[in-house]
Amino acid sequence: MTREEGESRGDDTMIDAPQQITNPKPEEFFNVHYLRIYYGNLFPYTDIHKWLSYGHDGKHPGCDEYYFGRREFSFTLENDVYLRYKSFKTASALEDSIKSCFPYKIDIGAVYSVDPDKRHAYSQTGTNVFTPVERELVFDIDITDYDDVRYCCSGADVCSKCWPLMTVAIKVIHTSLIEDFGFKHILWVFSGRRGVHCWVCDPKARRMTNEQRSAVAEYFRVYKGNENNARKVALMGYSLHPFLARSYVDFLKGFFEGELQANQSIFSSKDKYDKILEMISDQDIQSELREKWENSARSSSLSEEAISLTRWEQLKNTLQSKKHKAPTLRMCVEEIVFTFTYPRIDLEVSKHMNHLLKAPFCVHPKTGRVCVPIDPNNCDEFDPLAVPTLSQLIEEINSGGSKMDVDDDDDTDTSLLGKSIKFFRSSFLEPLLKSCKEEIESSYKTKIGKSKDSFSW
Repeated sequence: MTREEGESRGDDTMIDAPQQITNPKPEEFFNVHYLRIYYGNLFPYTDIHKWLSYGHDGKHPGCDEYYFGRREFSFTLENDVYLRYKSFKTASALEDSIKSCFPYKIDIGAVYSVDPDKRHAYSQTGTNVFTPVERELVFDIDITDYDDVRYCCSGADVCSKCWPLMTVAIKVIHTSLIEDFGFKHILWVFSGRRGVHCWVCDPKARRMTNEQRSAVAEYFRVYKGNENNARKVALMGYSLHPFLARSYVDFLKGFFEGELQANQSIFSSKDKYDKILEMISDQDIQSELREKWENSARSSSLSEEAISLTRWEQLKNTLQSKKHKAPTLRMCVEEIVFTFTYPRIDLEVSKHMNHLLKAPFCVHPKTGRVCVPIDPNNCDEFDPLAVPTLSQLIEEINSGGSKMDVDDDDDTDTSLLGKSIKFFRSSFLEPLLKSCKEEIESSYKTKIGKSKDSFSW
C-alpha cells in the first residue's frame, strides 16, 4: 500500500490482533501484540494531551478550545502504512485512535490554521487557509552523522564509548538555548536508537516563522563537511564567537582531551591521525608531525590512549610555535576539536514548521526501546542501553510489577517506565503549564481591558 492510499483510508485502516499475549517470547521484542498492551496500559495519553494543549484545556475563558484539534499527528502502521494529517479534538479521541491501530511510530507535526483532517474541504474554497501557525522549535541529532570521528561503531549502532558525543551535544545546545535565546521550556528525548530530539516549547519559540527558525538553525551551524572535505568546520575570523568560545571552554576542549581520547584514541594509528593532519593547511608541519609519529610508532610501548594524548600535545606545541607562519594556523587546534566534538544538527528539521518529529514515549521498532526524556542537567548519567524495552515492559506487566494506570501519580517511579514519566511531569510539564496558564490569563486581561476602553467615552 502506498502512503497516499494509507492517508486516504484514514481511520478505516485496522490491524487485527488478539486481545492480549500472556507469555511473550524474549526474541520477539517488538510486535503489534506487544504494542496493544503498551498502548493499552502504559502510554501517557493525558500527559501528551496536556503538553500539546499548552493550557488550552477549556477551563479558562481565554482558552482556544480548538487548539489541540488543529495539531497534526501522523501514524506509521505495520507494513509501512503511513497516515498523515490526523487530528483529534480530545485526549480520549487520540487514545481511541491509537488503540484501534497500534502505530509502530507516532509523529507530531504543527498546529495548523484549520483542522488538518478537514484540509480538503478548505482547499475547495479556493483560498489557501490551511497553513501551519505554531510549531515547537525542534532539533534532531543523529549519531550516524559522527561516523567519521568514531571508531567503536558505525551506522545505527551505538555504545558507551560513542554515546558521550550525544551528551556533549545536549550540553552545548541546551546551554545556548537558555543563555543566548532565553528559552526555559526545553524537552530532550532519546530517539529510541541512535540519537536525541529537542523540543523548545516556549511561546516565542512555537510562534517563530520559518525565516526565524532558519536564523536560529544557522546560528548553530559550524559543521560543513562531508567525506570529501579535510576541513569540516568553518570558524570565521581569528577568534571564536562568544557562543563558540563558551562551548569550547566549558564542554568541547575537556571532552576532546579526556573522554574522547580515552574512548576513541584518535591519534593512535596512521589511518586515524592522517585525517587530522590533513586539517593542517601547512604541508611542512604535516610532514614533520607525520614523520615523528611514524618513527615513534616503531619503538613505543605506550597504550593507545597514552600515544594519542602524547601526539595531541605534540601537535598543539608544534602549531603554537609556528602559527606566525600563516594566519590560517591560528584556529587550527580549535578546528580539530570542533570537528570531532561539536553537535552535528540536522538543520533542515529545525528550519520548517511543517516538519514532523517522533513523539516522546513511542517505541522504536528496530530496538524496542522507549523514546524516554533525558534530563539535560544530568545527561552524563543517561545510558541508552539501559532504557527499558517493550519486551521488558510487557514482562513487568505480566509479573504484576508495573502499575496499570500511568495517570496515577502515586509511586510511578517504582516501574521501569515510571521514573521517566515522573521526570516528564515534574521537570517539564508542570512548569510549562504554569507558564502557559499565566500567559493565557494575561492575554485575556489585556483583551478585556481593550474591550472596556473601546466602550469608554
